[in-house]
Amino acid sequence: MTPTLVRQHLPHAGPPPRSDRGARARDWAEIQERMLVPLFEAVYERLEVGAGTRLLGLGCGSGLALLMAGSRGAAVTGVDSSSPERLALARERLLPAEREPGPRADVRIVSGSPRDTVVERAPAYNLVTAFEPIGCVAGDSEGLAAQLAEAAPLAGRGTPVVLVGWGPPERCTTSAVLRVATKLAEPLRGAANWRAARRDDLEDVAQRAGLRPDGSGRVACPFGYADVDSAVRGLLSTGLFDAAVEATDQAQVDKEVAEALHPHLRRDGTVWMPNLFRYLIARTP
Repeated sequence: MTPTLVRQHLPHAGPPPRSDRGARARDWAEIQERMLVPLFEAVYERLEVGAGTRLLGLGCGSGLALLMAGSRGAAVTGVDSSSPERLALARERLLPAEREPGPRADVRIVSGSPRDTVVERAPAYNLVTAFEPIGCVAGDSEGLAAQLAEAAPLAGRGTPVVLVGWGPPERCTTSAVLRVATKLAEPLRGAANWRAARRDDLEDVAQRAGLRPDGSGRVACPFGYADVDSAVRGLLSTGLFDAAVEATDQAQVDKEVAEALHPHLRRDGTVWMPNLFRYLIARTP
């Protein structure tokens, strides 16, 4: 499945100002999130996600991965504490009260940490996913190991836990654009800096969380955009350029990201950047 074929299931609201957190969340949901659809599909195929799956999605964001698992028959629970705006969009997608009134036992969206998803006498989860890619910004895995360790007791013994990371920079053309964020954020002391993904990033996180690695895979996830403006909006919605905006200003970041995208601009005006992502399947103790 290609990213352009995914329906977003969200009412279109137009392009509000990028400084608006709600606008950024919608840019993520409408533009950027679908770039990882090939990864979601590959993981779900490999793990045979279906009617018997009880999935816990960590950092579920606006919920596209949950929506895709639910379409396979899985019961899904998403949890996130980083963006109330993205979580609100996940509820729009998965709990559309105007179309399906009443509670749904197979879908839950929770603001907070994994322990906040506990329901008395509920069956254990048999799949845990953490689809937010790590490995391109220093410190971007901080906190993930703790979330995984907190989630592990909520799953059955030997439950697969999926972690995702960026591939090597030579296989990720978006890496060159992400370096813009580091260059612009340098005046801001303590800002997260871009770094090349390391081969053992995912295994290191799994080890810290007490999980046992049990297989991995690589998936091509090209970033394709209708035009440069859509590409800038999509990339800035990731949050990877926040420090750059704080250190300079929105107009400067927009300008330099657009310039960095020029080598990836095609004759028809679209932007195309091939990338490779890696996933690790680990098991709970």
